[in-house]
Amino acid sequence: MLTTEEKTQAVVAALEDIKASDITVINTVKLSSMFDRMVIASGKSNRQTRALADSVAVKLKEMGEEVHGREGEETGDWVLIDLGEVIVHIMVPAVRAYYNLEELWGMRHLPGGTAK
Repeated sequence: MLTTEEKTQAVVAALEDIKASDITVINTVKLSSMFDRMVIASGKSNRQTRALADSVAVKLKEMGEEVHGREGEETGDWVLIDLGEVIVHIMVPAVRAYYNLEELWGMRHLPGGTAK
């Protein structure tokens, strides 16, 4: 079983493999009791968001982790992957800008793919 940090690094690597853009990691330990990290990434199209979600799910399953749920793949505008303590949101840019999860969670985006 991977630690939260190892799982988060695996998610980011899987997203980078399929050329996700604007990857942000938010530490939610003090904000939510439901999960410890939120990873947000953008895909250029609905097709890419679905490919990104597949990449994450395959990589984590190969590492022995369970994917608890996947939602939103029908349209691909916003795909959610539940990995237990790590939640992954993959969105097309317009949807990401509209919902602005970073602001909703009280975070400012910082360069280098992290928010604190």
